[in-house]
Amino acid sequence: MRFQLSSQYKPTGDQPTAIEKLVSGIKKDEHSLVLLGVTGSGKTFTIANVIQQVQKPTLIISHNKTLAAQLYQEFKEFFPKNAVQYFVSYYDYYQPEAYIPQRDLYIEKDSDINEEIDKLRLAATAALMTREDVIVVASVSAIYNLGSPLNYKNAMALVEVGKGEGPQKLQAQLINLYYERNDVDFKRGTFRIRGNAVDIYVSYADVGVRVTFMGDSVTMLELFNPIDGSILEDYSYYVDMLLGVEGEIIQKVALYPAKHYVVDETLQKQAIEKIMADTELRVKEFEKQGKMIEAHRLKQKVQYDMEMVREIGYCKGIENYSYYFDGRELGQAPYSLMDYFPKDYLLIMDESHMTIPQVRGMFNGDQARKENLIEYGFRLPTARENRPLRFSEFEERMGYTVFLSATPEEYEMKKAGKENIAEQLIRPTGIVDPVVEIRPASNQVQDLVEEIKKVIEKKERVLVTTMTKRMAEDLSEYLKQGGVRVTYLHSDIDTMDRTDILADLRAGNYDVLVGINLLREGLDLPEVSLVAILDADKEGFLRSRTSLIQTMGRAARHVEGRVILYAEKKTHSMQEALFEVERRRKIQLEYNEKMGITPASIQKAIRQRILPKLVEESDEARDQKIHTMLGKDIEIMTASYRTMPKKEQKSTMDWLTKEMKKEAMSLNFEKAIELRELIRSLKK
Repeated sequence: MRFQLSSQYKPTGDQPTAIEKLVSGIKKDEHSLVLLGVTGSGKTFTIANVIQQVQKPTLIISHNKTLAAQLYQEFKEFFPKNAVQYFVSYYDYYQPEAYIPQRDLYIEKDSDINEEIDKLRLAATAALMTREDVIVVASVSAIYNLGSPLNYKNAMALVEVGKGEGPQKLQAQLINLYYERNDVDFKRGTFRIRGNAVDIYVSYADVGVRVTFMGDSVTMLELFNPIDGSILEDYSYYVDMLLGVEGEIIQKVALYPAKHYVVDETLQKQAIEKIMADTELRVKEFEKQGKMIEAHRLKQKVQYDMEMVREIGYCKGIENYSYYFDGRELGQAPYSLMDYFPKDYLLIMDESHMTIPQVRGMFNGDQARKENLIEYGFRLPTARENRPLRFSEFEERMGYTVFLSATPEEYEMKKAGKENIAEQLIRPTGIVDPVVEIRPASNQVQDLVEEIKKVIEKKERVLVTTMTKRMAEDLSEYLKQGGVRVTYLHSDIDTMDRTDILADLRAGNYDVLVGINLLREGLDLPEVSLVAILDADKEGFLRSRTSLIQTMGRAARHVEGRVILYAEKKTHSMQEALFEVERRRKIQLEYNEKMGITPASIQKAIRQRILPKLVEESDEARDQKIHTMLGKDIEIMTASYRTMPKKEQKSTMDWLTKEMKKEAMSLNFEKAIELRELIRSLKK
């Protein structure tokens, strides 16, 4: 199927010129291009037009999960008949495996996987295996080790009417695909057997497949609703799975693994032998150095893991052995989502000035943590090969690349060259860049409160950027005490909660949103008429030319948009940012006058949440969770506490304080003292 763009709008302003320049560049085999587009100029719509014209599978990488979610929703609206997928980290909670030698403390990998995001990730790779009209919107998790696409594809089970070797053979195939039999609790990634039928709850879609047998032969294939069991008559949404349909009868269904990391059975025995041989060499090396504990620890761990792989084809932390199971050479790049695309795919680096540095820094951060695990016998040295791509490896896998940003950096501009830079500075709505005002920072909070009151009276919204997370939280609390409906947003907020907060701001449940750099790139908030930047003269990353331009751009979707910079002096970054904003204002004003355009605020519907919102955890459930945590060793609990999101830390601390007071009131002073010491320890 071809990409079919669905939109009531036509390219306007300088969008047609930008589209033509990007498309012609790709057709001339130019592999690096830049779209320099201001906020509100319709960059996403421009890229959608480029995708339709070049007709290539597309990977869009964003540095921020919130923006990735927004882009995913926008592209689903633009391409309702095509496969638009979402691929971000699936952890709600993640505590990486680590060892702290100073305290002889081993922290086992602990994670809480979001099943819905896992489903979306699997849906993305399944779509890439079966069709070409695929757009995947991803975070930088796209460069992490994912397992071989060849193994993933070869593991596919094809179920076909008129063929088959009976239910037992299908059951064995499903188990090899990491599906589990469960006749009681039918859930995603499981199957059940009922009479002469096998029901499969597909791991990458909210649909069941019913395979009906007569003897050993498949007589019927049906798709059904896993909740109520009703047979589906419309198959269009699940076209990825259907390889053959005649009229209204399904002839073939393709089933892909329930996990991304698939071990090739033909390589398994050979890989295990190599792992055990390398383990023996490493054990002898430890023994030679007199490190008997490390030698025993490593041998015991690897033997246990390999027994699990022999029995069930999988073990916890199997990705640390990916070097062997993938059949890679030492130093060879691991497989990632990028390897699931054809070589001539289209790559969009959204907000490239942020995304490129993030991709560049992933490798070094990952390797530093593994060194202690290897040195102290928790992992083989080859665990280093379970890693994200090096930046040079990432560059080798880039397809036809469009760097998308209002403020592209030197790397993108140099890679593309002047002839491959498309500028998009005109907003179809006619809105000009916001008026910028500089005010003293000495009384910035008091002045801000007065400005917020004026904006709220007009039923508009305010964004406030601070320098630190603590300041964002403290300012939110201060404004809340003054009767302002306010909340904060920063990296400690859960991925899906961030999207909810932005939707609540747009819906009017909040009037003010306080944050740090999350309030910069790409956030689509047309109701915001005021952006206030506190401490704008604190030169650095958060107040650089790029950061200031991006932050000020959040007010460029409202016809009355304005920006207040609170500063005692005008820094070099401020001067450059103000010059660029004024340049863009001039271009837009000239266009408005030429075309007779009266500026109008952008009107956009508030989109539905990507995933269904979960019910808030009950007090009893939270108390039980904390009780369980209290049962652990104090050092383990401290390590767990450090990795919690801020709101969970606060919840835990409040609960512990309440329990300490309760024990003291009951005259259980020993328990109260124990809790007091725990609170002090955690606060440190």
